Amino acid sequence: MSNSWNNPIIMQEAQALMALTDELQKPFEKAISLMKAISGRVICTGIGKSGHIASKIVATMTSTGSSALYLNPSDYVGGGLNVVTGDDALLVISRSGRAAELIPVFERARSQGAPIVLISENDQDSLADYANVVLKMPSMQQVWGHGPTTSSIVQMAIGDAIAVTLAAEEETEQHTNAIALATKEPFTAEQVSGLSAKGK
Repeated sequence: MSNSWNNPIIMQEAQALMALTDELQKPFEKAISLMKAISGRVICTGIGKSGHIASKIVATMTSTGSSALYLNPSDYVGGGLNVVTGDDALLVISRSGRAAELIPVFERARSQGAPIVLISENDQDSLADYANVVLKMPSMQQVWGHGPTTSSIVQMAIGDAIAVTLAAEEETEQHTNAIALATKEPFTAEQVSGLSAKGK
């Protein structure tokens, strides 16, 4: 068995993932609960590289059976925000949590009563003030300058965790329902006769 490849860039990004602590568990569970409760879609958005991560999360959600839509920031104007309804949930990716360009979509979601989940290093102000729950990432060094590298890996991992958890819980619910249906006792002749009599 070969040794692991100790590439310093990959090791730093792996360490960033390992820096996610148990403090994320309760907000994560709340986010999942909010998304499970909706009848619409999980609408994901973000600015710049965070937008690319949001788009990837949507691709993962749709491929695992969840209803999801990517909202491009350029669609915020010209009526694009009208796609957000009270039946939806909003999942926003913003490392700084201070992207002013995202405020219109937050305000639209809030006005419609759509729950808002924010993945960010900032849970204290700005966009966090609009969110129902913040999945707070630890502050981290990028592997090269200020380019979104390490933070993108963490954002994507949290998004994957959301997508797979939603899919797994839906699959479990469907499986449970299927078992209940398969093991349900059939009506007896007397019960069928009783139902027929009531229908007369």
